[in-house]
Formats: sequence, C-alpha cells, structure tokens
Amino acid sequence: MRGAVLLLALALLSACGRVIPQTGGPAATPRPLPPARPQLTAALLGVTPGPSTPGLGFSDQSARAALASFVASCPRLVRRTDASGLTQPSDWAAPCAAAATWSPANAASFFTTWFETAQVGDGSSYVTGYFEPEIAGVRQRQPGYDVPVYAVPPDLVRARPGDAAPMPDGRTPLGRYDETGRFVPYWDRAAIEDGALAGKGLEIAWAADPAEFFFLQVQGSGRLRAPDGSVIRIGYGAVNGYDYTGIGSVMAAQGLIGNGPGEYPGSMQGILRYIREHPAEGRALMRRNRSYVFFREVTGDGPVGALGVPVTGGATLAADPLFVPLGAPVFLATDRPEVGGLWVAQDTGGAIKGANRFDSFWGAGPEARRIAGGMSARGRALILLPRGTLARLGR
Repeated sequence: MRGAVLLLALALLSACGRVIPQTGGPAATPRPLPPARPQLTAALLGVTPGPSTPGLGFSDQSARAALASFVASCPRLVRRTDASGLTQPSDWAAPCAAAATWSPANAASFFTTWFETAQVGDGSSYVTGYFEPEIAGVRQRQPGYDVPVYAVPPDLVRARPGDAAPMPDGRTPLGRYDETGRFVPYWDRAAIEDGALAGKGLEIAWAADPAEFFFLQVQGSGRLRAPDGSVIRIGYGAVNGYDYTGIGSVMAAQGLIGNGPGEYPGSMQGILRYIREHPAEGRALMRRNRSYVFFREVTGDGPVGALGVPVTGGATLAADPLFVPLGAPVFLATDRPEVGGLWVAQDTGGAIKGANRFDSFWGAGPEARRIAGGMSARGRALILLPRGTLARLGR
C-alpha cells in the first residue's frame, strides 16, 4: 500500500489525479503571488539507458498480461501529454499500432521488438500493493449501517488565481469559499466524521464498519455488499485537499509496529487488528490522516485508474506521472518474486510520489487482500520507452 514503512502497506490509491471544477464563491480581487517553482520530473532528474530488452528474460505470463494492459492504454497514450518529459504522443503511435494485432502467444517478443529500457535516477524501486476491497454497505441507511459514503460536495473547488498560493505543480489548492467569500481549507476527516456534511444530501450509500471504510478510502475504490447480496461499486471522485498520512508510519513512530509483545505487524491486517483492539486510540489514529476521499457510483467489470482505463490485477501499477509516462510498460526486479516482471503504469496514488515508487494492483478477493496488505518490495525498476526515444533525448 502507499506510504509504507517496513511492511506498512497502507498508503494506497487514495488520491488519483482528477480535476475538480474551478467554480463557486463570490468574486475576489486577485493578489500577486510568487511564481511556482519548477517541478522535478524524470527528464530533469535524469535518465540513463538500461540493459537491452532481450536480456531481461520477460516471462510469458507477465508479458501477456502487460500486452493486454498496454493495448487498453494506447488510445490515451497517443493523445495525452507526458508530464515526465520523456515521451511525446507520436512516440507511441508505431508500438500501439503493432500491439493491436500482436499475438498474445508471442507477447514477450513484442516488448523486445518495440522497446528500449531507461533507468530514472538510480533505479532503486519501492513497491507496495493495493486491491479492490469489498465491505458491508447498503444504499439506504438502516440499523448497523451508519457510516456515510459521500459524493463529491459541490463546494469543494480549487481556489481562483490570486485567492491562494499555488502548489508546486502550479495548480491552486483545493478548499472552499466560506460565507464571507474567503477561500479556506476544506473540512478535514475529523470534521466530516463529526457531521460537517450531514444533511446535505451527499450520501450515496452507508457502510457498516468505519475501519473497513477507512481502508476502502485508502484504496480509492471498492464494492459495498448488502445483506441481500446486491453490490454497489464505488470509485474515486475527489479528495478534500489534505496530504495523505499513512497511519502505519504513525504507529511505527509510536513504537507499535513489530513482532514483539504488544506490537503489531506493519501490514493492513495488523493495523486493522490494532484499531479493533483499541477502539478509541484507533479512531484517533485514523483521524491523523486528515485526507478524505469522496466517491461516485460506477458501473462495469472493474475499477478505472487515473489513465481512464480499467486496471487489471497483476498487471497495473500506480506511479508518479512526473517520473513515469502513464501507459508505459515498467519492468520490476525485486526481493518479492510475485511482483517481479512486466507491468503497465495505469494509475496514480496520493502517496505514490517520486522516482521509482510504485503501487501494484492485485484485483479483488481474499487473496488480493492478503498480497496487497503485506506487499513491501525493494529492487530496481526500468521504464520501457519506444525505441529511439533515448536518442531523441540525447541519452
């Protein structure tokens, strides 16, 4: 999960890079603000050529899954601007055209034929895991289902230019305009849980367990299953504008993580156990993460990532788009064999920041929950770029 320390696999795909409309609030006189600092990207950090693709020994299984995910990504790849500075939409045209008719039986040869490898920075990678959770929930409130699942509030907006200092990426921050017309931070987790949004008609469903819902928010999407077996699938809508705080890291700082007496494993399962065994402390711990995710009801066979295409268990990575072109294949070699091989960067996450920081998606169900909840892998990462890209970059 996103933002793990030791095995703290808790900082998941809670904050994907969606855009909130810049509306709301009375007009205000713009104030001059200092210019935003340039963002560090893969192109600015530096890339070096990696080993040749034939020498990497792509497995048939990971290559087939990656090829299918790459094909799904191509309609976006050939149109979107690459924030990493490494590629241009035209770079992907030929590989995408070839992928559309390439036989899955020879998937590994597709990647060796069309791609070269690049190492971003020193290439040292850290990989956590996320999954699509299923928790108890219903559409209409009833006894035992008291945790509101909120849609995106209409007063959650980005500040108009001049009303707040820009963030490092140049965008204005998220917040709201109060009754005086002043731009202020949005309600944080504690305020929302205490009823700041109650009675506004924003509830799209009700969950049974606040701790399970907290972790569904960390994942960024999931399923709500009612007693009658019906399922509501919810997906990421927006975040309230606060930075994500991994509560596993907070527990580690408090000396609660470990394998000794009175300590808890630094996995999602271990942290859930702490919250259940210490309800008051657990509630306060969850509130240390002021970030709060709002949802929308979605249809289809699976969750959709930040690239706008469905994510695939065992094939999709969440990555920082400043360091990896979204839609690009990524090769991982780590100390956890199950996460090694070819993946495709199709998603982002609030805690997935920086070069070679990834979150691996494992799908839904108990096995996905087990793997993702304990995933903490270190190793090396290579980005696969269309052949000729490095020469154009002067590498």
